[in-house]
Amino acid sequence: MRQRKGSKERQVKLDELYSRLFSAGCIKFGQFKLKSGIMSPVYVDFRVLVSEPELLKLVAKHLAKKLDGVEFDRIAALPYAGLPIGVAVSMETGKPMIYPRKEAKDYGTARLIEGRFQPGEKALIIDDVITDGGAKLEAVKPLEEAGLVVKDVVIILDREQGGRKILADAGYTLHSVMTLTEALDALVRLGKVSPDIRSQTMEFIKANQFV
Repeated sequence: MRQRKGSKERQVKLDELYSRLFSAGCIKFGQFKLKSGIMSPVYVDFRVLVSEPELLKLVAKHLAKKLDGVEFDRIAALPYAGLPIGVAVSMETGKPMIYPRKEAKDYGTARLIEGRFQPGEKALIIDDVITDGGAKLEAVKPLEEAGLVVKDVVIILDREQGGRKILADAGYTLHSVMTLTEALDALVRLGKVSPDIRSQTMEFIKANQFV
């Protein structure tokens, strides 16, 4: 009975998160051109969280909860969407943060990684969403070359297009607060989107896999 009560409470908290993310415009439905050039019926944009401090705090709490049992010394947030999320999780967990630059500066320290760290420490990658995992694998390289140990990646939403398997094949474990399927199911249940939109979106995801 306690288990069922706990599961129900967790679902209520997740439903609140789904609803607020949708209202903030973090999950949109329509026709959107992706970086790959493909037109998608769904677009996930967590960059708007910088303008929603209370929602960002809530997201950080869910991410921190997802990390129970995961060992790490530093948070490595990925530019640019992952930076505010990483800061929020750092403040929630008390863990220090670093971040790999997209390119080294040609002045000052010329660092590829900002923040303090020691070789041998475990770095946890934090970002917003995963599609094919390419950006995550690219970001891991300078961290590992600097002597950091990377085993885990945490994100808010998994688009379920193969990124989890691609990371696993490369030796990394993905932790996500939600999958796109879970978000769609919740938004239909909460009356935010129609079952038809859910079906169209899932058909697109199934037809556009990277593995």
